[in-house]
Amino acid sequence: MISQNEVRHIAKLAKLNLSDVEVEKFSAELSSILDFFDQLKEVDTEKTEETSQVTGLHNVVRRDEIYEAKNKKELIGCTPHQVEGDMIRIPRIM
Repeated sequence: MISQNEVRHIAKLAKLNLSDVEVEKFSAELSSILDFFDQLKEVDTEKTEETSQVTGLHNVVRRDEIYEAKNKKELIGCTPHQVEGDMIRIPRIM
């Protein structure tokens, strides 16, 4: 069983303020979670194939193709941002 001091230490690392009731509750819950992992260790996975995903889907991407703009002014005119010459000024993200 995880001690209450260990729960307080984990909470401190996660920058959580827990009440005494929560510490007691999480002590029991974390202990049961770790007990479940002990049960999983007993499962024989020796002949089990590794799985990265289970849907059977594959990453499908389109080919990169270059398209020439027919009318640059019309394309630039579609932006809601400020236009300077043939460039678009966008807001900073930082």
